[in-house]
Amino acid sequence: MNLLDEINKRRTFAIISHPDAGKTTLTEKLLLFGGAIQTAGAVKSNKIKKHATSDFMEIERQRGISVATSVMGFEYNDLKISILDTPGHQDFAEDTFRTLTAADSVIVVIDVAKGVEPQTEKLVKVCRMRKTPVIVFINKLDRDGKDSMTLLDEIEAKLGLNVCPLSWNIGMGPEFKGIYSMYEQKLCLFSPHGKQSEEDVLTITDLNTPILEEQVGNKLAEELREEVDLVSTVYPEFDRDTYLAGDLSPVFFGSALNNFGVKELLECFTQIAPPPLARETDTRVVEPQEEKFTGFVFKIHANIDPRHRDRIAFVRICSGVFERNKYYHHTRQNKKLRFSNPTAFMASKKSVIDFSYPGDIIGLYDSGNFKIGDTLTEGEQMSFKGMPSFSPEQFRYIENANPLKSKQLYKGIDQLMDEGVAQLFTRINNGRRIIGTVGALQYDVIQYRLEHEYGASCRYEPLSLHKACWISSEDQEALKTFKSRQQRLMAEDKEGRDVFLAESAFTLQMLQQQSPEIEFHFTSEF
Repeated sequence: MNLLDEINKRRTFAIISHPDAGKTTLTEKLLLFGGAIQTAGAVKSNKIKKHATSDFMEIERQRGISVATSVMGFEYNDLKISILDTPGHQDFAEDTFRTLTAADSVIVVIDVAKGVEPQTEKLVKVCRMRKTPVIVFINKLDRDGKDSMTLLDEIEAKLGLNVCPLSWNIGMGPEFKGIYSMYEQKLCLFSPHGKQSEEDVLTITDLNTPILEEQVGNKLAEELREEVDLVSTVYPEFDRDTYLAGDLSPVFFGSALNNFGVKELLECFTQIAPPPLARETDTRVVEPQEEKFTGFVFKIHANIDPRHRDRIAFVRICSGVFERNKYYHHTRQNKKLRFSNPTAFMASKKSVIDFSYPGDIIGLYDSGNFKIGDTLTEGEQMSFKGMPSFSPEQFRYIENANPLKSKQLYKGIDQLMDEGVAQLFTRINNGRRIIGTVGALQYDVIQYRLEHEYGASCRYEPLSLHKACWISSEDQEALKTFKSRQQRLMAEDKEGRDVFLAESAFTLQMLQQQSPEIEFHFTSEF
Protein backbone atom coordinates (compact mmCIF):
# COMPACT_ATOMS: atom_id res chain seq x y z
CA MET A 1 0.00 0.00 0.00
CA ASN A 2 1.42 3.42 -0.89
CA LEU A 3 1.84 6.39 1.46
CA LEU A 4 -1.28 8.24 0.27
CA ASP A 5 -3.49 5.18 0.89
CA GLU A 6 -2.04 4.81 4.40
CA ILE A 7 -2.68 8.50 5.14
CA ASN A 8 -6.30 8.29 3.94
CA LYS A 9 -6.89 5.28 6.21
CA ARG A 10 -6.07 7.22 9.37
CA ARG A 11 -8.24 9.29 11.73
CA THR A 12 -6.75 10.84 14.88
CA PHE A 13 -9.04 12.65 17.27
CA ALA A 14 -9.25 13.83 20.89
CA ILE A 15 -12.23 13.53 23.24
CA ILE A 16 -12.68 16.56 25.48
CA SER A 17 -15.19 17.66 28.13
CA HIS A 18 -15.75 18.96 31.64
CA PRO A 19 -15.09 16.26 34.32
CA ASP A 20 -17.88 13.66 34.73
CA ALA A 21 -19.58 14.35 31.39
CA GLY A 22 -18.82 10.74 30.38
CA LYS A 23 -15.74 11.21 28.23
CA THR A 24 -13.82 8.14 29.40
CA THR A 25 -17.02 6.01 29.24
CA LEU A 26 -17.54 7.11 25.63
CA THR A 27 -13.91 6.19 24.84
CA GLU A 28 -14.50 2.71 26.30
CA LYS A 29 -17.62 2.16 24.17
CA LEU A 30 -15.88 3.32 20.98
CA LEU A 31 -13.12 0.79 21.72
CA LEU A 32 -15.79 -1.84 22.33
CA PHE A 33 -17.40 -1.18 18.92
CA GLY A 34 -13.96 -1.19 17.32
CA GLY A 35 -13.32 -4.67 18.78
CA ALA A 36 -10.28 -3.35 20.66
CA ILE A 37 -11.63 -4.54 24.03
CA GLN A 38 -14.13 -7.23 24.98
CA THR A 39 -15.75 -5.63 28.05
CA ALA A 40 -15.93 -1.98 28.99
CA GLY A 41 -14.72 -1.02 32.45
CA ALA A 42 -16.39 1.27 34.93
CA VAL A 43 -14.70 4.59 35.58
CA LYS A 44 -15.91 4.67 39.18
CA SER A 45 -17.80 1.77 40.74
CA ASN A 46 -17.75 -0.06 44.05
CA LYS A 47 -19.13 -3.28 42.59
CA ILE A 48 -17.16 -3.52 39.36
CA LYS A 49 -13.47 -4.08 39.89
CA LYS A 50 -12.58 -3.64 36.21
CA HIS A 51 -11.45 -0.09 35.52
CA ALA A 52 -11.59 1.99 32.37
CA THR A 53 -8.91 1.01 29.82
CA SER A 54 -7.77 4.60 29.42
CA ASP A 55 -7.46 5.23 33.20
CA PHE A 56 -4.40 3.05 33.77
CA MET A 57 -2.50 5.07 36.41
CA GLU A 58 -3.08 3.95 40.01
CA ILE A 59 -4.10 7.44 41.13
CA GLU A 60 -6.73 7.55 38.34
CA ARG A 61 -8.22 4.27 39.55
CA GLN A 62 -8.42 5.55 43.13
CA ARG A 63 -9.98 8.92 42.31
CA GLY A 64 -12.13 7.84 39.36
CA ILE A 65 -10.88 10.70 37.16
CA SER A 66 -8.42 10.94 34.28
CA VAL A 67 -5.23 12.80 35.22
CA ALA A 68 -3.20 12.07 32.08
CA THR A 69 -3.94 11.87 28.39
CA SER A 70 -3.99 8.28 27.16
CA VAL A 71 -3.69 7.06 23.59
CA MET A 72 -5.64 4.14 22.16
CA GLY A 73 -5.93 2.74 18.65
CA PHE A 74 -8.35 0.42 16.88
CA GLU A 75 -9.55 -0.44 13.39
CA TYR A 76 -13.11 0.16 12.18
CA ASN A 77 -14.59 0.15 8.64
CA ASP A 78 -11.06 -0.31 7.18
CA LEU A 79 -9.85 2.81 8.98
CA LYS A 80 -7.09 3.02 11.60
CA ILE A 81 -8.48 5.21 14.38
CA SER A 82 -6.43 6.76 17.20
CA ILE A 83 -8.29 8.19 20.21
CA LEU A 84 -6.66 10.63 22.62
CA ASP A 85 -8.64 10.49 25.88
CA THR A 86 -7.81 13.70 27.74
CA PRO A 87 -8.20 14.73 31.39
CA GLY A 88 -11.33 16.86 31.91
CA HIS A 89 -10.30 18.34 35.24
CA GLN A 90 -9.20 21.98 34.92
CA ASP A 91 -6.04 21.30 36.94
CA PHE A 92 -4.77 19.17 34.04
CA ALA A 93 -5.84 21.53 31.25
CA GLU A 94 -2.25 22.06 30.07
CA ASP A 95 -1.92 18.36 29.19
CA THR A 96 -5.18 18.64 27.20
CA PHE A 97 -4.07 21.82 25.37
CA ARG A 98 -0.88 20.08 24.24
CA THR A 99 -2.78 16.95 23.19
CA LEU A 100 -5.04 19.03 20.94
CA THR A 101 -1.97 19.85 18.83
CA ALA A 102 -1.67 16.13 18.01
CA ALA A 103 -5.36 15.66 17.06
CA ASP A 104 -6.92 16.39 13.65
CA SER A 105 -10.47 16.64 14.99
CA VAL A 106 -12.32 16.65 18.31
CA ILE A 107 -15.43 15.13 19.91
CA VAL A 108 -16.87 17.31 22.70
CA VAL A 109 -18.98 15.45 25.28
CA ILE A 110 -21.75 17.40 27.04
CA ASP A 111 -23.85 16.21 29.99
CA VAL A 112 -27.54 16.68 29.12
CA ALA A 113 -28.37 17.75 32.69
CA LYS A 114 -25.46 20.14 33.29
CA GLY A 115 -25.18 21.59 29.78
CA VAL A 116 -22.10 23.57 28.80
CA GLU A 117 -19.63 23.81 31.71
CA PRO A 118 -16.64 26.18 32.19
CA GLN A 119 -13.86 23.71 31.34
CA THR A 120 -15.62 22.76 28.08
CA GLU A 121 -15.73 26.46 27.14
CA LYS A 122 -11.95 26.85 27.63
CA LEU A 123 -11.09 23.75 25.61
CA VAL A 124 -13.45 24.51 22.73
CA LYS A 125 -12.00 28.04 22.57
CA VAL A 126 -8.60 26.44 21.78
CA CYS A 127 -10.25 24.27 19.07
CA ARG A 128 -11.92 27.31 17.50
CA MET A 129 -8.66 29.24 17.56
CA ARG A 130 -6.98 26.39 15.66
CA LYS A 131 -9.99 25.80 13.37
CA THR A 132 -10.17 22.16 14.53
CA PRO A 133 -13.29 20.31 13.27
CA VAL A 134 -15.63 19.59 16.23
CA ILE A 135 -18.42 17.00 16.69
CA VAL A 136 -20.70 17.36 19.75
CA PHE A 137 -22.06 14.32 21.63
CA ILE A 138 -24.85 15.09 24.13
CA ASN A 139 -24.61 12.31 26.71
CA LYS A 140 -26.71 10.74 29.51
CA LEU A 141 -30.09 10.92 27.70
CA ASP A 142 -31.30 8.10 29.98
CA ARG A 143 -31.42 10.77 32.73
CA ASP A 144 -33.60 13.85 32.91
CA GLY A 145 -31.89 16.97 31.62
CA LYS A 146 -32.27 20.22 29.71
CA ASP A 147 -34.57 20.51 26.72
CA SER A 148 -32.69 19.61 23.50
CA MET A 149 -33.46 22.93 21.76
CA THR A 150 -32.34 24.87 24.85
CA LEU A 151 -29.08 22.86 24.88
CA LEU A 152 -28.37 23.64 21.22
CA ASP A 153 -28.90 27.36 21.91
CA GLU A 154 -26.54 27.11 24.90
CA ILE A 155 -23.86 25.35 22.80
CA GLU A 156 -24.06 28.07 20.14
CA ALA A 157 -24.04 30.93 22.69
CA LYS A 158 -21.37 29.64 25.11
CA LEU A 159 -19.09 27.65 22.81
CA GLY A 160 -19.48 29.83 19.71
CA LEU A 161 -20.13 26.74 17.57
CA ASN A 162 -22.43 26.72 14.56
CA VAL A 163 -24.39 23.50 15.22
CA CYS A 164 -26.14 21.04 12.91
CA PRO A 165 -28.04 18.16 14.64
CA LEU A 166 -27.55 14.84 12.80
CA SER A 167 -29.60 12.82 15.30
CA TRP A 168 -32.51 13.70 17.58
CA ASN A 169 -33.68 12.23 20.88
CA ILE A 170 -37.14 10.73 21.44
CA GLY A 171 -38.02 11.59 25.03
CA MET A 172 -35.54 11.80 27.92
CA GLY A 173 -34.92 10.20 31.33
CA PRO A 174 -37.54 7.53 32.20
CA GLU A 175 -39.39 8.44 28.96
CA PHE A 176 -36.31 7.99 26.74
CA LYS A 177 -37.32 5.78 23.81
CA GLY A 178 -34.36 6.23 21.47
CA ILE A 179 -32.98 8.50 18.77
CA TYR A 180 -33.79 9.23 15.16
CA SER A 181 -30.67 9.52 12.98
CA MET A 182 -31.25 12.19 10.33
CA TYR A 183 -27.83 11.35 8.87
CA GLU A 184 -28.69 7.69 8.21
CA GLN A 185 -32.52 8.09 8.21
CA LYS A 186 -33.10 5.38 10.78
CA LEU A 187 -34.83 4.95 14.12
CA CYS A 188 -32.75 3.48 16.95
CA LEU A 189 -34.87 2.16 19.83
CA PHE A 190 -33.47 2.31 23.35
CA SER A 191 -33.37 -0.61 25.74
CA PRO A 192 -31.15 -0.19 28.83
CA HIS A 193 -29.21 -3.46 28.42
CA GLY A 194 -26.16 -1.74 27.00
CA LYS A 195 -25.86 -4.05 23.98
CA GLN A 196 -27.89 -2.26 21.30
CA SER A 197 -28.22 -5.16 18.87
CA GLU A 198 -29.27 -4.79 15.24
CA GLU A 199 -32.92 -5.65 16.14
CA ASP A 200 -33.17 -2.28 17.87
CA VAL A 201 -32.70 -0.38 14.60
CA LEU A 202 -35.44 0.40 12.03
CA THR A 203 -34.85 2.17 8.73
CA ILE A 204 -37.44 4.96 8.41
CA THR A 205 -37.10 7.31 5.45
CA ASP A 206 -40.49 8.96 6.06
CA LEU A 207 -41.37 10.06 9.60
CA ASN A 208 -45.11 10.08 8.73
CA THR A 209 -45.16 6.27 8.72
CA PRO A 210 -47.56 4.71 11.31
CA ILE A 211 -44.66 2.43 12.40
CA LEU A 212 -43.43 5.38 14.48
CA GLU A 213 -46.57 5.39 16.66
CA GLU A 214 -46.33 1.63 17.11
CA GLN A 215 -42.77 1.93 18.38
CA VAL A 216 -42.77 5.08 20.55
CA GLY A 217 -46.45 5.98 21.16
CA ASN A 218 -48.64 8.79 19.75
CA LYS A 219 -47.35 11.65 21.96
CA LEU A 220 -43.61 11.09 21.36
CA ALA A 221 -44.15 10.31 17.65
CA GLU A 222 -45.90 13.67 17.16
CA GLU A 223 -43.22 15.51 19.17
CA LEU A 224 -40.45 13.91 17.10
CA ARG A 225 -42.08 14.93 13.79
CA GLU A 226 -42.53 18.53 14.97
CA GLU A 227 -39.00 18.82 16.38
CA VAL A 228 -37.25 17.26 13.38
CA ASP A 229 -39.24 19.56 11.11
CA LEU A 230 -38.24 22.59 13.21
CA VAL A 231 -34.58 21.51 13.41
CA SER A 232 -34.40 21.05 9.62
CA THR A 233 -35.74 24.60 9.15
CA VAL A 234 -33.74 26.42 11.86
CA TYR A 235 -30.30 24.79 11.55
CA PRO A 236 -28.10 24.59 8.43
CA GLU A 237 -27.84 21.42 6.38
CA PHE A 238 -24.74 19.36 6.99
CA ASP A 239 -21.87 20.20 4.63
CA ARG A 240 -18.62 18.27 5.07
CA ASP A 241 -16.36 21.03 3.72
CA THR A 242 -17.83 23.54 6.19
CA TYR A 243 -17.31 21.01 9.02
CA LEU A 244 -13.69 20.37 7.94
CA ALA A 245 -13.04 24.11 7.94
CA GLY A 246 -14.13 24.18 11.60
CA ASP A 247 -17.26 26.26 10.82
CA LEU A 248 -20.01 23.66 11.37
CA SER A 249 -20.40 21.16 14.24
CA PRO A 250 -22.61 18.07 13.89
CA VAL A 251 -24.53 17.13 17.06
CA PHE A 252 -25.42 13.60 18.21
CA PHE A 253 -27.51 12.42 21.17
CA GLY A 254 -27.06 9.20 23.19
CA SER A 255 -26.12 7.45 26.41
CA ALA A 256 -22.52 6.22 26.46
CA LEU A 257 -23.05 4.19 29.64
CA ASN A 258 -25.83 2.22 27.91
CA ASN A 259 -23.86 1.99 24.65
CA PHE A 260 -26.62 3.94 22.95
CA GLY A 261 -26.10 6.40 20.09
CA VAL A 262 -22.37 5.57 20.10
CA LYS A 263 -22.48 3.40 16.96
CA GLU A 264 -24.29 6.19 15.03
CA LEU A 265 -21.63 8.67 16.19
CA LEU A 266 -18.81 6.32 15.14
CA GLU A 267 -20.37 5.51 11.75
CA CYS A 268 -20.75 9.19 10.92
CA PHE A 269 -17.31 10.08 12.32
CA THR A 270 -15.56 7.52 10.08
CA GLN A 271 -17.28 9.02 7.02
CA ILE A 272 -16.78 12.74 7.70
CA ALA A 273 -13.71 13.17 9.97
CA PRO A 274 -10.54 14.52 8.33
CA PRO A 275 -7.53 12.35 7.50
CA PRO A 276 -4.16 13.64 8.85
CA LEU A 277 -3.80 17.39 8.29
CA ALA A 278 -0.83 19.67 7.52
CA ARG A 279 1.16 21.06 10.46
CA GLU A 280 2.95 24.40 10.84
CA THR A 281 6.63 24.70 11.79
CA ASP A 282 8.86 27.70 12.45
CA THR A 283 10.12 27.54 8.85
CA ARG A 284 7.28 26.15 6.69
CA VAL A 285 4.06 24.09 6.54
CA VAL A 286 4.57 20.30 6.52
CA GLU A 287 2.13 18.28 4.38
CA PRO A 288 1.40 14.63 5.41
CA GLN A 289 2.13 13.23 1.93
CA GLU A 290 5.75 14.47 1.92
CA GLU A 291 8.17 11.56 1.51
CA LYS A 292 10.52 12.52 4.34
CA PHE A 293 9.57 11.71 7.93
CA THR A 294 8.75 14.45 10.46
CA GLY A 295 7.08 14.26 13.87
CA PHE A 296 6.91 16.00 17.24
CA VAL A 297 6.73 15.03 20.92
CA PHE A 298 3.48 16.25 22.52
CA LYS A 299 3.63 14.24 25.75
CA ILE A 300 6.14 12.40 27.91
CA HIS A 301 5.11 9.80 30.45
CA ALA A 302 7.53 8.49 33.06
CA ASN A 303 6.98 5.06 34.65
CA ILE A 304 4.21 3.92 32.33
CA ASP A 305 5.27 0.52 33.70
CA PRO A 306 6.69 1.16 37.23
CA ARG A 307 8.44 -2.25 37.27
CA HIS A 308 10.74 -1.17 34.41
CA ARG A 309 11.06 2.55 35.24
CA ASP A 310 10.51 3.26 31.54
CA ARG A 311 9.96 6.73 30.16
CA ILE A 312 8.03 7.09 26.93
CA ALA A 313 7.79 10.05 24.56
CA PHE A 314 4.50 10.20 22.63
CA VAL A 315 5.22 11.28 19.05
CA ARG A 316 2.66 12.45 16.48
CA ILE A 317 3.83 11.53 12.97
CA CYS A 318 3.25 14.46 10.60
CA SER A 319 4.74 13.31 7.29
CA GLY A 320 6.57 10.43 5.59
CA VAL A 321 7.12 6.96 7.03
CA PHE A 322 8.69 6.24 10.42
CA GLU A 323 10.88 3.11 10.32
CA ARG A 324 12.18 1.08 13.22
CA ASN A 325 15.98 1.10 13.68
CA LYS A 326 16.50 4.01 11.27
CA TYR A 327 18.48 7.08 12.40
CA TYR A 328 16.51 10.34 12.79
CA HIS A 329 17.61 13.89 13.48
CA HIS A 330 16.70 15.40 16.88
CA THR A 331 16.53 19.10 15.93
CA ARG A 332 16.94 20.68 19.40
CA GLN A 333 19.95 18.56 20.36
CA ASN A 334 21.25 18.42 16.78
CA LYS A 335 22.07 14.72 17.02
CA LYS A 336 21.06 11.42 15.43
CA LEU A 337 18.91 8.92 17.36
CA ARG A 338 17.82 5.39 16.52
CA PHE A 339 14.80 3.59 18.02
CA SER A 340 14.83 -0.20 18.26
CA ASN A 341 11.38 -0.72 19.82
CA PRO A 342 8.87 1.99 18.85
CA THR A 343 5.41 1.09 20.15
CA ALA A 344 1.72 1.47 19.35
CA PHE A 345 -0.70 1.90 22.26
CA MET A 346 -3.78 0.54 23.88
CA ALA A 347 -3.56 2.75 26.99
CA SER A 348 -0.81 1.07 29.11
CA LYS A 349 -0.58 -1.97 26.77
CA LYS A 350 2.05 -1.62 24.06
CA SER A 351 3.09 -3.50 20.92
CA VAL A 352 6.30 -2.99 18.90
CA ILE A 353 5.85 -1.71 15.34
CA ASP A 354 8.13 -1.64 12.26
CA PHE A 355 6.48 1.17 10.25
CA SER A 356 4.21 4.09 11.12
CA TYR A 357 2.48 6.68 8.97
CA PRO A 358 1.15 10.27 9.27
CA GLY A 359 -1.64 10.48 11.84
CA ASP A 360 -0.20 7.65 13.96
CA ILE A 361 0.81 8.22 17.57
CA ILE A 362 3.85 6.17 18.53
CA GLY A 363 5.77 5.74 21.76
CA LEU A 364 9.56 6.02 21.81
CA TYR A 365 11.53 4.78 24.81
CA ASP A 366 13.47 7.73 26.13
CA SER A 367 16.52 7.91 28.36
CA GLY A 368 16.17 11.66 28.87
CA ASN A 369 16.74 13.00 25.34
CA PHE A 370 13.24 14.37 24.81
CA LYS A 371 11.30 17.36 26.05
CA ILE A 372 7.74 18.29 25.14
CA GLY A 373 7.71 20.07 21.78
CA ASP A 374 10.86 18.36 20.41
CA THR A 375 10.93 17.68 16.67
CA LEU A 376 12.32 14.64 14.79
CA THR A 377 13.16 14.83 11.07
CA GLU A 378 15.34 13.13 8.46
CA GLY A 379 17.86 15.98 8.66
CA GLU A 380 15.89 19.18 8.09
CA GLN A 381 16.27 21.77 10.86
CA MET A 382 12.77 22.84 11.98
CA SER A 383 10.47 22.94 15.02
CA PHE A 384 6.71 22.35 15.11
CA LYS A 385 4.76 25.22 16.65
CA GLY A 386 1.96 25.51 19.18
CA MET A 387 3.37 23.72 22.25
CA PRO A 388 3.64 26.42 24.94
CA SER A 389 3.91 26.13 28.71
CA PHE A 390 1.45 28.49 30.38
CA SER A 391 2.23 30.78 33.28
CA PRO A 392 1.31 28.83 36.46
CA GLU A 393 -1.33 30.13 38.86
CA GLN A 394 -0.33 28.26 42.03
CA PHE A 395 3.07 28.05 43.67
CA ARG A 396 4.65 26.04 46.48
CA TYR A 397 8.18 25.39 47.69
CA ILE A 398 9.07 21.71 47.44
CA GLU A 399 11.26 20.26 50.21
CA ASN A 400 12.80 16.84 50.72
CA ALA A 401 10.97 14.99 53.54
CA ASN A 402 13.55 12.16 53.63
CA PRO A 403 17.25 13.20 53.36
CA LEU A 404 18.24 9.58 52.62
CA LYS A 405 16.26 9.70 49.39
CA SER A 406 17.58 12.97 47.91
CA LYS A 407 18.81 11.33 44.72
CA GLN A 408 15.41 9.67 44.09
CA LEU A 409 13.58 12.92 44.81
CA TYR A 410 15.65 14.99 42.37
CA LYS A 411 15.40 12.32 39.68
CA GLY A 412 11.62 12.11 40.21
CA ILE A 413 11.11 15.89 40.07
CA ASP A 414 13.30 16.11 36.98
CA GLN A 415 11.34 13.44 35.10
CA LEU A 416 7.88 14.62 36.18
CA MET A 417 8.68 18.18 35.10
CA ASP A 418 9.77 16.87 31.67
CA GLU A 419 6.29 15.34 31.39
CA GLY A 420 4.84 18.83 31.70
CA VAL A 421 2.69 18.01 34.76
CA ALA A 422 4.02 21.20 36.39
CA GLN A 423 6.91 23.65 36.09
CA LEU A 424 10.03 23.94 38.18
CA PHE A 425 11.61 27.29 39.05
CA THR A 426 14.81 27.75 41.04
CA ARG A 427 15.24 31.04 42.95
CA ILE A 428 18.45 32.87 42.06
CA ASN A 429 19.09 34.29 45.54
CA ASN A 430 18.75 31.11 47.65
CA GLY A 431 18.45 28.14 45.24
CA ARG A 432 15.08 27.04 46.66
CA ARG A 433 12.95 25.01 44.29
CA ILE A 434 9.42 26.15 43.47
CA ILE A 435 6.76 24.00 41.79
CA GLY A 436 4.28 26.04 39.75
CA THR A 437 1.01 24.46 38.57
CA VAL A 438 -2.25 25.43 36.89
CA GLY A 439 -4.31 23.76 39.66
CA ALA A 440 -3.96 22.45 43.23
CA LEU A 441 -4.71 18.81 42.35
CA GLN A 442 -1.37 18.62 40.53
CA TYR A 443 0.45 18.81 43.89
CA ASP A 444 -1.33 15.66 45.12
CA VAL A 445 -0.44 13.84 41.88
CA ILE A 446 3.25 14.86 42.13
CA GLN A 447 3.47 13.83 45.80
CA TYR A 448 1.72 10.52 45.12
CA ARG A 449 3.85 9.66 42.09
CA LEU A 450 7.13 10.64 43.80
CA GLU A 451 6.30 8.28 46.64
CA HIS A 452 4.91 5.35 44.64
CA GLU A 453 7.08 5.51 41.52
CA TYR A 454 10.40 6.86 42.86
CA GLY A 455 10.32 5.91 46.56
CA ALA A 456 10.86 9.58 47.51
CA SER A 457 8.80 11.75 49.83
CA CYS A 458 8.33 15.50 49.69
CA ARG A 459 6.52 18.20 51.61
CA TYR A 460 5.29 21.56 50.40
CA GLU A 461 5.54 25.03 51.90
CA PRO A 462 3.05 27.74 50.92
CA LEU A 463 4.24 30.59 48.73
CA SER A 464 2.19 33.63 47.80
CA LEU A 465 2.88 34.70 44.23
CA HIS A 466 0.64 36.25 41.59
CA LYS A 467 2.39 35.02 38.41
CA ALA A 468 5.61 33.67 36.98
CA CYS A 469 6.53 35.38 33.69
CA TRP A 470 9.38 34.73 31.33
CA ILE A 471 11.33 37.88 30.53
CA SER A 472 13.48 38.88 27.57
CA SER A 473 14.92 42.02 26.02
CA GLU A 474 16.86 43.08 22.94
CA ASP A 475 18.79 45.44 25.22
CA GLN A 476 21.10 43.08 27.14
CA GLU A 477 22.34 45.85 29.44
CA ALA A 478 18.77 46.74 30.44
CA LEU A 479 18.03 43.05 31.09
CA LYS A 480 21.12 42.74 33.29
CA THR A 481 20.14 45.85 35.28
CA PHE A 482 16.54 44.62 35.72
CA LYS A 483 17.73 41.20 36.96
CA SER A 484 20.16 42.82 39.37
CA ARG A 485 17.50 45.16 40.82
CA GLN A 486 14.87 42.42 41.08
CA GLN A 487 17.23 39.67 42.23
CA ARG A 488 14.96 38.69 45.15
CA LEU A 489 12.16 37.90 42.69
CA MET A 490 14.25 36.32 39.93
CA ALA A 491 14.34 32.60 39.14
CA GLU A 492 15.31 30.24 36.34
CA ASP A 493 13.09 27.60 34.75
CA LYS A 494 14.26 24.08 33.93
CA GLU A 495 15.74 25.30 30.61
CA GLY A 496 17.73 28.06 32.36
CA ARG A 497 15.49 30.87 31.03
CA ASP A 498 14.93 34.00 33.10
CA VAL A 499 11.67 34.06 35.05
CA PHE A 500 10.27 36.96 37.08
CA LEU A 501 8.14 35.97 40.10
CA ALA A 502 5.50 38.70 40.48
CA GLU A 503 4.12 38.98 44.01
CA SER A 504 0.99 40.89 42.94
CA ALA A 505 -0.80 42.15 39.85
CA PHE A 506 0.03 45.70 40.95
CA THR A 507 3.81 44.98 41.15
CA LEU A 508 3.75 43.41 37.71
CA GLN A 509 1.81 46.31 36.17
CA MET A 510 4.15 48.88 37.75
CA LEU A 511 7.28 47.10 36.48
CA GLN A 512 5.83 46.75 32.98
CA GLN A 513 5.31 50.53 32.90
CA GLN A 514 8.71 51.36 34.45
CA SER A 515 10.69 48.94 32.25
CA PRO A 516 9.37 49.31 28.67
CA GLU A 517 12.54 47.71 27.27
CA ILE A 518 11.77 44.43 29.10
CA GLU A 519 9.24 42.05 27.54
CA PHE A 520 7.07 39.97 29.90
CA HIS A 521 5.78 36.67 28.42
CA PHE A 522 2.93 34.62 29.89
CA THR A 523 3.71 31.48 27.87
CA SER A 524 7.14 29.96 27.31
CA GLU A 525 6.75 30.00 23.52
CA PHE A 526 8.06 33.42 22.50
